[in-house]
Amino acid sequence: MNLSYWEIQHWFTGVNFTIVGSGIVGLHTALRLRERFPECKILVLEKGPLPQGASTKNAGFACFGSLSEIISDLNNHTEEEVISLIQKRWQGLQLLRKRLGDAAIDFKPYGGYELFLKDDTAGYEECLRKMPFVNEVLRPLFKADVFAKEVDRFDFRGIQECLIFNPFEGQIDTGLMMQALLKEAVAQNILILNSQTVTAYYEKQDGVTVSLGDFNFTTKKLLFTTNGFAGSITNGAVTPARAQVLITEPIPNLDIRGTFHIDRGYYYFRNINNRILFGGGRNLDFEGETTTQFGQTEIIQNQLEKMLREIILPGTDFKIEHRWSGIMGLGSQKNPIVQQLSDHVYCGVRLGGMGVAIGSIVGMELGDLVS
Repeated sequence: MNLSYWEIQHWFTGVNFTIVGSGIVGLHTALRLRERFPECKILVLEKGPLPQGASTKNAGFACFGSLSEIISDLNNHTEEEVISLIQKRWQGLQLLRKRLGDAAIDFKPYGGYELFLKDDTAGYEECLRKMPFVNEVLRPLFKADVFAKEVDRFDFRGIQECLIFNPFEGQIDTGLMMQALLKEAVAQNILILNSQTVTAYYEKQDGVTVSLGDFNFTTKKLLFTTNGFAGSITNGAVTPARAQVLITEPIPNLDIRGTFHIDRGYYYFRNINNRILFGGGRNLDFEGETTTQFGQTEIIQNQLEKMLREIILPGTDFKIEHRWSGIMGLGSQKNPIVQQLSDHVYCGVRLGGMGVAIGSIVGMELGDLVS
């Protein structure tokens, strides 16, 4: 980096907090630190020209969670842990909406639906059987039944007779959300630098030396909010998981509105601007999709198109306009990791594919953890 005196003086001198990652968690962390420390110098470093990972590459679900996902969670976690995570999802979404406003994120409370394929009779019947129990578990939180059975009115094909509806799910425009967060951060005098990769860091008694290639600077505290890219700083507690997504060209008279899950959430789709956005298929190749490399694969893209033709849009002509991928951060537990790694280094990572819902809460918790 060929930096001038002015650049070094005003961007890299006297830095109190350096946050690595300008996604949902990173910017909420920065905003929380600004609330706690009004006079401190806060620097956010982002390795991409735009936020990498999943913050601007996800499907724009509010991420409340489907019934089959919650049933699976109850099989692997305690009831208290599951309720706590759902509460965190709900509170995180409310925090995001309060901070930015529904118009700024284009929030639409259309609700969410779960579809069950014809050959998934066992999964369908299990969800119907356990739905009253799950509603009972969640009633203290929501004061109403969360899940209900509905007849398919969207003319999907090859699925069980009924869908399961959740009125608390919604959709947002994640591009608008991130733009609003970036504007808020800049308004709060938070410095954001893109295309900056942290290549190393060295902890000292009074802070941390951060390396950006051949340039070093010192910060009092270093905070990682790199989610799926955090495997090395968490000793493997975070595993990257690529999610592939496609979107159609506009479809005349499209009559699908809401967020939809299929096959325990491994597939998901929604409407947006008279298009269908469709993603998933990681379960077709878990090993191949455990990667931090962006890209698409033929096996998954072909399956997404096949399901569009045969299940979601049968008899409708459509064309794929664009494809992309994002990187999530998963682990053996669904709870995020918000912790102090050493004297001056912290992290808020492993969002478990729930970044839209819990990213704001994780950022707040990380900002409160720093002393």
